[in-house]
Amino acid sequence: MATKRIAVLTSGGDAQGMNAAVRAVVRTALDKGAEIYAVYEGYQGLVEGGARIRKMDWDSVGGILQQGGTVIGTARSEEFRTREGRRKAALNLIQLGIDGLVVIGGDGSLTGANIFRQEWPSLLSELLQSGEISAETAAQYPNLVIVGMVGSIDNDFSGTDMTIGADSALHRITDAVDAITSTAASHQRTFIVKVMGRNCGYLALYGALATGADWVLIPEAPPDVENWQEVMVERLKAGTRAGRRDHIVIMAEGAQDRYGNYIGSADVQRVLEDALQEEVRVTVLGHVQRGGRPSAYDRTLATLFGHEAVIAILEAQPEDEPIVIGTRANRIIRIPLTESVEQTRQVAEAIKARDYEKAMALRSSSFKDAFSTLRTMIRALPHPPEAGQKRFRIAIFNAGAPAPGMNNAGRAAVRLGLDKGHIMLGVNNGFEGLAEGQVKELVWTSVSGWASAGGSMLGTSRMIPKGKDMYAIARAIEDHQIDAMLVIGGWNAYESIYAMSKERPTFPAFNIPIVCMPASINNSLPGSELSIGADTALNNIVEAVDKIKQSAVATRRCFVVEVMGHWCGYLALMSALSTGAERFYLPEEGITLQQLQEDVNMLRRGFNTGKRLGLVIRNEYANPIYTTSFICSLFEEEGQDVFDVRPAILGHLQQGGDPSPFDRIQATRLATLCLQHLIDQCNRGDTTSSFIGLQNGKFLFHDMRDFDRMVDLECQRPREQWWLGLKPIANLMAKLAPNRAA
Repeated sequence: MATKRIAVLTSGGDAQGMNAAVRAVVRTALDKGAEIYAVYEGYQGLVEGGARIRKMDWDSVGGILQQGGTVIGTARSEEFRTREGRRKAALNLIQLGIDGLVVIGGDGSLTGANIFRQEWPSLLSELLQSGEISAETAAQYPNLVIVGMVGSIDNDFSGTDMTIGADSALHRITDAVDAITSTAASHQRTFIVKVMGRNCGYLALYGALATGADWVLIPEAPPDVENWQEVMVERLKAGTRAGRRDHIVIMAEGAQDRYGNYIGSADVQRVLEDALQEEVRVTVLGHVQRGGRPSAYDRTLATLFGHEAVIAILEAQPEDEPIVIGTRANRIIRIPLTESVEQTRQVAEAIKARDYEKAMALRSSSFKDAFSTLRTMIRALPHPPEAGQKRFRIAIFNAGAPAPGMNNAGRAAVRLGLDKGHIMLGVNNGFEGLAEGQVKELVWTSVSGWASAGGSMLGTSRMIPKGKDMYAIARAIEDHQIDAMLVIGGWNAYESIYAMSKERPTFPAFNIPIVCMPASINNSLPGSELSIGADTALNNIVEAVDKIKQSAVATRRCFVVEVMGHWCGYLALMSALSTGAERFYLPEEGITLQQLQEDVNMLRRGFNTGKRLGLVIRNEYANPIYTTSFICSLFEEEGQDVFDVRPAILGHLQQGGDPSPFDRIQATRLATLCLQHLIDQCNRGDTTSSFIGLQNGKFLFHDMRDFDRMVDLECQRPREQWWLGLKPIANLMAKLAPNRAA
């Protein structure tokens, strides 16, 4: 390893998840045998040196995973912007023998880091000439290795799908808008919600998509008509005529018209009050979006970023260009810092130059698709069918256990289908309801209010059709002249459609295009890395465990938390990674008595050396003999003179609650693709049954005939599970401090 001493700092605006990133950097560096320092107060601390740069040990970052903000501080440093300030910073690093720097911040912070690295040789030369360092010292530190991580709630950095803090900020926005919507509906009132995003409309766009807002203003795509105010007013009035009681307008702080004129919330308020002749309220969310605990996603993302940043520094060669750690296609990647900063700047320049087509082109394809979908979703009523258009009758229903996000998928499919001129049918209570003929035509307003609702508004059932059920379902399809079906659900849904596909020779009615959309908190469905509902369940677990940890620190106590998942350990592993659990038990690897003995010994050592809290997470099906109760009894008996033990079986709270922003948005994206796929199949007479999923960053449709080949039928999970590759990182983060491991 070329670099033995590494420093980490946070700079610019704080973002939820920064602490998780710092924790991961510190613990990974120590695990790899490097020394690690934290620079307090950002670049200003780097300039001041002394007590601002402190050596860290394993326990230095204990208990910070769930905290918002940044415990090592951040500050704007005018001094670091100067050559003299950077010379002082270089001297401070050299005096401590540090030649690797991890910077967590936005594009400005990363640009400053790149300038610092480029100037490093000349800064050394100045320090040598002034006699502040010797020639021998200068020769020891010829280069500064820099790796960046983007901490920005705006998600405005090119090259990475997500930045640290963006998901948590979306949580704040959706929570606020959900709360405002209930008040607005009660009073038949219009609200304007202003969110952050100076040159990036990510938060406004995805916040509007997640909450079912009526209008959105973002800097990359200003209203495309001069009289946009009139169009907005007419759209809201049409919504009122259609029966809507509330109106929500979401706008980014950088909103402007096509001529570059700033659009303020007060401007929009004045227009709406004059036109609607009613009171219009403005809510500016401001720094609420930055605050609070990070979401489960941000904790995991930041941890993976921090781990990869240290590995990148230790692997770096002197001639290597600086990099930024990012994520693409649900994988951690390394991207060139200079190139990414430049492309990020190009978006701001395009907006300033009013070249909005270029600004949108520089955004990701998912951003553009989301904007296109939103333009349909915010309509008050659908476009009327075209004359002579072939109108298909498309049925939508849920099957299996309820999963948060099902309603978002149904809402998107219904409205997009109606807007394309087709007839959308809703089936109540899954396959059971279909067999009983519980089918009704849905209209635009049928799905009003579904955007924020958990559970299943259509109802669902776990029934897998067999025997006479098949006949009843075939009759229902014929009676209601169903041309295609979108089934939103989990394992029961997939197994049912697979069974129906094999019965096609007996029941010709089944020869219609059918698509299964993955919706299961277990995240155990084939062909998809992430199922709708899993993110909400994970956040429910994390929220509960955070509270459990707070209750446990007052005493020397270990909690054994049981989570759902059936034979898939996704929730157990990911919740361990995002809560800092010491141990996790998965059905994929089972539990042995020897392992339990080692774990109880580990806990005893920890509590004997000052530890006050123990956390173990167990999947419900990890082992049929070593149950949660058994493990608690074993740990209680073996640790009775050192610590006590309590079980926490989270149960169905993991399935409940309003869906997370990620699940709302992902459900909408999947529904959009599924609906178009079904329409295309109907147009060309293709009756293939399929299931959709996100794999390696691409949405793919798989033939339902491949279902049994892609799964372990006995354990009801995919044969390949990408997330198992994260197990070593989870184990690393959960280690005891080295001085406790003996």
